Amino acid sequence: MEKDELIVDEELDKIEEFDEENGMFEHFRLNVDKGQTPMRVDKYMATHLEDTSRHRVQCAIKNGYVRVNDKIAKANLIVRPDDVIRFVMPYKRRGMEILPENIPLNIVYEDDDFLIVNKQAGMCVHPGHGHFDGTLINALSYHLGISQGPEAEDERMGILVHRIDKDTSGLLVVAKNDEAQLNLAKQFFDHSIDRRYVAIVWGNIKEDEGTITGNIGRDPNDRMRFKGFPEGDHGKHAVTHYKVLERFGFVTVVECRLETGRTHQIRVHMAHIGHPLMGDSTYGGGHTTFEKHNAPLIDGQMLHAYALILRHPRTNEEMRFETPLGENFAAILDKLRAKEQ
Repeated sequence: MEKDELIVDEELDKIEEFDEENGMFEHFRLNVDKGQTPMRVDKYMATHLEDTSRHRVQCAIKNGYVRVNDKIAKANLIVRPDDVIRFVMPYKRRGMEILPENIPLNIVYEDDDFLIVNKQAGMCVHPGHGHFDGTLINALSYHLGISQGPEAEDERMGILVHRIDKDTSGLLVVAKNDEAQLNLAKQFFDHSIDRRYVAIVWGNIKEDEGTITGNIGRDPNDRMRFKGFPEGDHGKHAVTHYKVLERFGFVTVVECRLETGRTHQIRVHMAHIGHPLMGDSTYGGGHTTFEKHNAPLIDGQMLHAYALILRHPRTNEEMRFETPLGENFAAILDKLRAKEQ
């Protein structure tokens, strides 16, 4: 088995882009040996993949992640010598011990397959540099009764299907089993999940609604930031739709709907058109008198993931979730409305 350094298939290229923006998938290639006896592809893959069950392989095949000789494979496909199997599998994080922590979670919905959590602003999603505890993953590990470490047999903590920034509040999808993880990840990959955000941006946006289209990539002058670019070779294609909800003259409240899911997409796109998010010091907010006077309420960008529309990974039923604004976000809106009176 080897990691596939060159994904030539168009659909796998799309998954590679999804992987880059969300860190969800690993890419692999299996070359069937010349002396291999003909065998079902699911059995062959399970035999040749470490720490991966045949059931997990079958889930990946069911969701269209496996191709044999560049054609989508079914579980009963027979592979033969010199066949090439290309596939992706949701990434299971390894090498960092994740300890359960009894951190309260605001769970909007939960069943046997997945849950929806309303993350508070200021909470990191994954442990990382400078944030080794107190994260959403630590809280989920406690809630679900699982843990992960270098020697752990249970490595199911790759269960988040997507991410939102530390200082963004709102809804996140968490898978509870392989089938749900693969199905929900495919919905995000296909852009069939409707994600809506509320944001407070600086300035009075001229149009009542519009679409921002432009590539997003690393800022060549600051690798910690992302930047908007014209459509071209630099960065990845990104589309954000917006609609004005309220106007206060010097700021505008907008609903943003993501068509793609690039890192910091709403923050970068709104800054790109001259309307950075309130409180977003990285992309041009965070320095006004209003922000300084209300600093205790503005700890990061004013961005809330308030709505999700998806299909249940088992029943395919359409499900809609909404969550109200957090206390600080709502308090800022109250102050803006009071200034208008």
